[in-house]
Amino acid sequence: MTRPALLPALASPVQDAYARLAEVFSGLRIRELSEGEQAPVGGGWVSAAELAAGGPALDAFLAWDDAQILRDYGQQARPDVIAGFGLHRYAWPACLLITVPWFLHRRVPRLPVEDVAFQRTLGRMTVRVREFTCLPGDRAARLPGARVVPDEEALCAAVRHAVAEHIGPVLDGFAPRMRRGRRALWGMATDEIVESLWYVGQLLGEERRAVAELERLLPGATKPYVGTAGFRELTGPGGELLPTRDRAGCCLFYTLRPEDTCATCPRTCDADRVERLRPSSDLPYAG
Repeated sequence: MTRPALLPALASPVQDAYARLAEVFSGLRIRELSEGEQAPVGGGWVSAAELAAGGPALDAFLAWDDAQILRDYGQQARPDVIAGFGLHRYAWPACLLITVPWFLHRRVPRLPVEDVAFQRTLGRMTVRVREFTCLPGDRAARLPGARVVPDEEALCAAVRHAVAEHIGPVLDGFAPRMRRGRRALWGMATDEIVESLWYVGQLLGEERRAVAELERLLPGATKPYVGTAGFRELTGPGGELLPTRDRAGCCLFYTLRPEDTCATCPRTCDADRVERLRPSSDLPYAG
């Protein structure tokens, strides 16, 4: 009698997802801290909790963006533009900490700001996963900290809650440095969720599924998020369909290069989008 093959023991609900992300996107490496291991400090590392506190650690973090803008664009940016760039460069990868395990394995880690650290110049993050959400039948449900929910809709709600729990305090830390109200800040957060996973979905060869999953995750009226995932299709010169989306907010890059807006910017007309979205164009990541 042939016995079914035994699955290898599962040590972590997120390790495989983060390893797969590293395979397709070399710009980000995520390491899960072992029990009792301290998060890295110094050497350019900053904790999400420090960014949320909005003090000297955030000042030092934004000094990097200030210097980069001056070096690359030869001009001084407004303080709110600098803060917007810095927020994007943290929130874009931070959203992936939650959305990639969900997209790949239907597991949603809970990551309050105390459990995440970031080294921006190396593209490294560390996490400590104490709790996560999964579906019935997932072998990870036997791991400590598992919370089982009945269906996909409940899992989507867990994703929205986990991202809001992490990003909300970070927005509070950045808010005094930005000329934006609460709705506009959450519009930025909505864009980071969508555009980061959309990008990774393309790298994985699963763009269509990523779009569908994001539309289900953000159907609208899911506060504090703003609007829907915002996807739509344009028609190229050869009749090809080109996916695009309408951002909920603006990154303010136009204040540095008025003629060079992002492909998904509300300021970019459809004709320009078609030109940029043809096969030779870059993927929509502005890290």
